[in-house]
Amino acid sequence: MSKLDRDRLESLAAELLEKQFKRVPKMRELHRGEWIDRDYYIRHITETVLRIRLNNEVDSYALYKVGSQDDQLAAKLARYLAEEFGHENMFTRDLQKFGLTIEQLDATPVLISTAKLMGYLRLEADHAGPAPTTIWDWFVEWYSDRYNPVITDKAAEEFGKEYVHGTQAHIAFDEQHDHDELMFRTVSRAVENFSTPEKAEVYLTTFIDLIGDYFAELYEVTVGAREAVSA
Repeated sequence: MSKLDRDRLESLAAELLEKQFKRVPKMRELHRGEWIDRDYYIRHITETVLRIRLNNEVDSYALYKVGSQDDQLAAKLARYLAEEFGHENMFTRDLQKFGLTIEQLDATPVLISTAKLMGYLRLEADHAGPAPTTIWDWFVEWYSDRYNPVITDKAAEEFGKEYVHGTQAHIAFDEQHDHDELMFRTVSRAVENFSTPEKAEVYLTTFIDLIGDYFAELYEVTVGAREAVSA
């Protein structure tokens, strides 16, 4: 069985993100550290917390779908879960600094794009096993390594370093534990035993399309909504 080519997967991720940068307002500028907006950033961190909670449930379900079929894969996914559980609390500290209470956070519904992404992951796990979820997790870590420090540095510059302490702590944790590398080993085994490299690329394409939808919706409900009121 053919194995996953990391260089090919990373090149594809970059190529697919470039398409989203072209179609979504301010997405390129955000990821280059050239633009940020207070309402947009607060909602982005809010959604990060909500998505992490759902993502942990999806990962737990993927681990369940592994069952006893592949103990090494189960151990890798379990390690990742153990290291990720509770990380949303790092971001909630920053949100509280912005003035958002835990009660307000908990009462915030997820964006439609997030619901679609998490629903898709759950459905795919039902008939395709753990591979789609691990591909998503790898992409999250790959993306985080490349873009979250840029976005966070811009937020610190614009709002103050005290508003990004939790986010920076999360970035430092991922770097210390080398989650990008851990998840590539995990996704490689999942694809080898439960899927194919070709299917992995199809999943990645879908995930990045949905991420583009997320950033488009994020802009619409913050900057777009504010501009509509002003007009």
